[in-house]
Parts: sequence; structure tokens; C-alpha cells
Amino acid sequence: MIKETASYDQMLVFGDRLLFYTGALMKEKQVFFCKECGYESAKWMGQCPGCRQWNTFAEEKITVSKKRGNEPAGEKPHAVSITEVTSAQESRIFTNIGELDRVLGGGIVRGSLVLVGGDPGIGKSTLLLEMCKSLVSDEVKVLYVSGEESLSQIKMRGVRLGAYHEKLMLLSDGNLATAEEQIEKVNADVVVIDSIQTMYVPELDNVPGSVTQVREVTTRLMQLAKRLDVAIFIVGHVTKEGTVAGPRTLEHMVDSVLYFEGDDNSGFRMLRAVKNRFGSTNEIGVFSMTETGLAEVSNPSQMFLSGRPVEAPGSVVVSTMEGTRAVLVELQALVSDSNFNMPRRTSVGVDYNRVNLLMAVLEKRGGVVLSGCDCYVSIAGGMKVNDPASDLGIISAIYSSFRNRPVGDDTVIIGEVGLAGEIRGVQSIQARVKEADKLGYKRIILPKASPVSGIPDLNCELIYVRTIGEALERI
Repeated sequence: MIKETASYDQMLVFGDRLLFYTGALMKEKQVFFCKECGYESAKWMGQCPGCRQWNTFAEEKITVSKKRGNEPAGEKPHAVSITEVTSAQESRIFTNIGELDRVLGGGIVRGSLVLVGGDPGIGKSTLLLEMCKSLVSDEVKVLYVSGEESLSQIKMRGVRLGAYHEKLMLLSDGNLATAEEQIEKVNADVVVIDSIQTMYVPELDNVPGSVTQVREVTTRLMQLAKRLDVAIFIVGHVTKEGTVAGPRTLEHMVDSVLYFEGDDNSGFRMLRAVKNRFGSTNEIGVFSMTETGLAEVSNPSQMFLSGRPVEAPGSVVVSTMEGTRAVLVELQALVSDSNFNMPRRTSVGVDYNRVNLLMAVLEKRGGVVLSGCDCYVSIAGGMKVNDPASDLGIISAIYSSFRNRPVGDDTVIIGEVGLAGEIRGVQSIQARVKEADKLGYKRIILPKASPVSGIPDLNCELIYVRTIGEALERI
């Protein structure tokens, strides 16, 4: 007998034997998905075995279709030698937005699937509509699909941003089948899906935004991008932890993952690439939010250093690498006597554990007693720095505040600090020195293990140090 739920009007049954059948057997089952990593389980579990997170399982219904009949016609794929595969340089579309092209690795790659995430109201839709405005022309057709806004709402934002061109096509529908049909009909070169959580596949009974829907929609968009050679941008909402909502596998399926970050109280926004199959990762683009939309910031170093106090103890300039770009930022530290039994340690923009480690090195190797002091370290301008080359700058800022002795306003500090107090070499020292020299700094303290050569017309003094003791004597 047939155990699955089936369409009996499509079959002839004699006794318990199936004589003729032309349809598909369908059945439903209950499964549990991890909302963080997409791990599937037949029962609910408190802790996910995949990502080890607690209370992340959600129950969903999925419909399983068992197809019967012959295999589809056509030649089956077969393995070939890598020497037989022909390859060509990927075709790119330039957005005419320098900061966005930099983060994408030199432009939009045809046939790519790009995920853009960010907090609500940070400007994701504005950025993509600005991109559409710059892209659209007689040669490039753009389709903007929104499941959140009506056509009139999209047009209001488009007119405000100056995106008013007959080749810019709009669609307000969350049905993925409709979107696929329109993408092929208008023969679009670039498609924007805003957002992935509002799109749904009509064949599934799950609500839009569920794990099953998000995964199925992304899979079909990926296949569509490769088949039609069209670049697709999808907007993803983020959780309170700052990651894209939905299954973690979503980030693994796409070609590039971009995060749009910024402080609500600041007008600056940073676009950061955390995954890019066609370019450098950890690349950033800097934008400024204005009344007429987003404006590029071509010189981030000058922006982050604007408003820096003069001759202030605890304020130093460090050089950090963001992808292929050297960026100078201001690092501030404040050391004061503690009124608590256990001194407070606070860091903003730098790793908290890294600051504690460097303070221990400063106490042990530099002879500075900080056990009775509160210490606060911050990066001005809302920047987040993970570059080890900022270690010496953190130690110098803490020492400067502790001694109440300012570091020279014309000094840049570069170097990674080891537990023995040694100053280790850093990567891309040429780019760091060039950026500091371009902005007019006269003194650069850098590791002896990273000598600089081959830079013509260098107008700054290079001070090489081997230990933190030597560095503290020169600031």
C-alpha cells in the first residue's frame, strides 16, 4: 500500500498494486533547523551540535517530493582534467562609485551573488539605490525588486537620490517566481533584491523569512545568476549580535558578503567585505551620510584624524591596514587612579583581551605599575581596529596618559608587541609609511625588523626600535 499522501486521481489501483502513475508522491514532515548555522535535526535540542549555540532550534514543516519517471534528457556532467578547462578573465561592471568598486574587488562580476547586511536604518537600501543610479545607462539595465516597499515609495527615494532613468526597472512583489520571470523578461544586467527575508517560493508552505524559505530562495537566485550571467545583490537583515538573520549557510552560498556599518550618532558609514571570491577580504569603503544620500570619502585617514586635540596626553596616531589600504586613525587612552578594589578596564574599537595583554607587558617589561589604575582605550571616529600593528600605539597611548606627557602631534607609531617586550615586524610597511608621509607627519616610530627602502622623496624621519623600552624613550 502507498504510505505517502498522493493524488489518487492520477493513478489506477487494482487491489494493493499500483498499475499506472504519472504524478509525484508528496509528504510532509516536521524538522528542526538551527537559526545560526542551518543544522537540521528530527527533534528539538537545547544546544546545536553544529555551532554549539543554545536555544537556536526552530520547528518548521517541509514538503518532500519524490519524483518518479525517467531521468531528464541531455548529456550528464562528467569529470574533466583541469588542463582541459578553459578560463577567461571575469567580466566586471564598474559602478562609478570608487569606494564600492574597491570593496567589490574592482567592480561587479557578472553572474555573482552578493549579500549586503547591516542594521535597520543604516542605509543599505540607499547605498544600493545609489549604485543603481550610477549603473543604469543605455548599455546596462537594472531591476530593483522590493518586497517591503511599494513602487511609489521606491520612486520617492529614487527621485530624492537622483535615480531617475527609464532603464531603471522597479518591481514590488515578494513572489520569487514573479521576480524570476521579470528578470528574464527585461534582460537585466544587475538585480537588487530588497530583502531576502521578504521573498518566498510559492511551492513551500513556510512563511517568508523562515529558514526553509531563505535557503530555497537563495539557492534559486544563485542558480539564476549563473544561468543568465546576471549580478544579483540581496539585502539581509541582521540579528542583535550583528550577523545576517537566517541560516548561517546563507553566507557560505553567496559569492561575496558585505556589511554596512556605522554609528547612529555619526554621519559616517563603512562598507566592509568579510567574504569575496573575486577580490580582497577585509577591504573597507567609507561613506558620509548627507541630505541627498551617501557621499564617498576618498581620504579616510584625514576624516578619522579631523578634530584631533593638540598636545593631549594619551592621544597617538597609528597606522592600520584595511585590505590593501593603509588608514591612519587616532587612538586615545585615559589612565586614572581607581576608586574600586578591582580597577576598571574598558575598550572601544579594539579587542578588550588584547588591551589587557598589552598592559601586562607594559607592567612587566616597561616597569609601569598599572594595578591601581583604571584604564580606558578607544578608537576615535567609530573605527574598529584588529591589526596587530596597533599594539605599540596602544602601549604608547597608555604610557603617555599615565605619565601625563603628550606624544608629538607629528608622530605616527607602528609595531606589533610580543610578550617578551620585543617589537615585531609588520606587513605592508611601505604602504603605511607612504600614507603617513602623504599626510605630512614628520616622525614614524616603527620596528627594526621592518626596514623601509625604495620610497623616493620621503620627508619624514624613520625611528627604528627593537623593544618597548626603546620606543617609550623616543615618544
